[in-house]
Amino acid sequence: MQVSVTKKENPMLVVAIVAMMSFMGVLTETSMNVTFPALMSEFHESLSTVQWVTSGYLVMAALVMLTSAYMKRQFSNRQLFVTAAILFSIGDIICGAAANFWMLLIGRIIQAGCVGICTPLMVNIILDVVPPIKLGTYIGLANLIILIAPALGPTFGGAVVAFASWRMIFWGTLPLALLLLLLGLSRIRQYSKIEGKYAFDWTRFLLLGIALLCLIVGLNDLGSQLYVTSLFLIAISVGLTIVFVKISKKATKSLFSLAVLRQKAFLFSFLPYILLQFSNVGINFLLPNYVQDVFQATSLVGGLILLPGSLFNGFGQPVYGWMLDHLGGKIPLYVGDILFTLSLIMLAIFGPVLGVWGVTIAYLVFAIGRSMAFGNTVAYGLKHLDKKFRNDANALYNTGQQITGAIGTTVLALLMDSVNRTNYTHAQNISAGSMIAFILLVVFGIIIFALFHHLLNSEHIKSSD
Repeated sequence: MQVSVTKKENPMLVVAIVAMMSFMGVLTETSMNVTFPALMSEFHESLSTVQWVTSGYLVMAALVMLTSAYMKRQFSNRQLFVTAAILFSIGDIICGAAANFWMLLIGRIIQAGCVGICTPLMVNIILDVVPPIKLGTYIGLANLIILIAPALGPTFGGAVVAFASWRMIFWGTLPLALLLLLLGLSRIRQYSKIEGKYAFDWTRFLLLGIALLCLIVGLNDLGSQLYVTSLFLIAISVGLTIVFVKISKKATKSLFSLAVLRQKAFLFSFLPYILLQFSNVGINFLLPNYVQDVFQATSLVGGLILLPGSLFNGFGQPVYGWMLDHLGGKIPLYVGDILFTLSLIMLAIFGPVLGVWGVTIAYLVFAIGRSMAFGNTVAYGLKHLDKKFRNDANALYNTGQQITGAIGTTVLALLMDSVNRTNYTHAQNISAGSMIAFILLVVFGIIIFALFHHLLNSEHIKSSD
């Protein structure tokens, strides 16, 4: 298909439309996390079943993101955006009208396609129209829109459940989704040539999809103490991943290229990126429960302790991106990781005596450091990556973010509940288990620092600065 290529319009308007669509997907995802008790009561399902509203959504979003490099080469920006908006709208209608839990789950899985398409699409449009010297600022502005959703989601979801019904999460977002669809149809253009027809590699896609599904289910079973089933599923996941890698070496059909993993700019930015995401999603689950169990805070207070940090996380993105563009990578990456690590050391050593306000401040420092390093890790990697690898890198960045986010919650939940000493109170057991989780994240902070050192001091990368 022939498409006109133009750069006359302001690309930030197009990026904002696509980012708002991603925002909608993340908003409904985080809003649903506070509806689990209502869903369990209405549909008479267990927590382990209801949580698939989130887990199933994340797995499907990750699988769609895996295909983003292929879709970028095969379809126009407008086609991808319209598909994403339609999937979100259909999901809204199915979920809002769900007569049973499985209908709700099907609607959520359909909706996951929206985030799976729009998040990589947003970055791909930025890569098409923004010069490398401004990548940090533009990616920061785009992330601003998306990262506000996790801060607003629990509050939005809680308010909807309290004053109406969880179904209004979907009926309430449907008009905005349709408005964005109309805006996208009129504004989104093609900024790069579509490369042509490619045969999609269904074999590799299914192998990796089943591997990811087995991994997530296996980790969830570990939390339910189904150890044999869990280890079996994780072993299948590892085996399928090995088969995937072997087949990829001789693959001729399109999915994404593993050659990008041999690029230092990608490898040493991708690994810190997924570790930061693991830590962020995990700590966002752990701390609200921590202050409730250890300090007997209410659920409202448990949610509010994340609000200051979440706001800095979102609104700080353009500033952090500007730092990368004007000060180079060392200051935002190193300073971000140091703040991230120091906050976790504070929680590991002083957690039980910090109180609610102390934990709020520690999380604020954590959020500033993490967000300073997180978006800039991707921007720095993409700046120094050969253009032919960028689509594949973008697919893996986004997929890794989704998968490690899902794993982070499961692993930290397991660690939080891992101490069961009979001479301890419940609060003391939770505190001791949480300390193990904090120490693990401190180790991650040290590893991230070493990876940043390799990233920033690679001769190939330094010579291109």
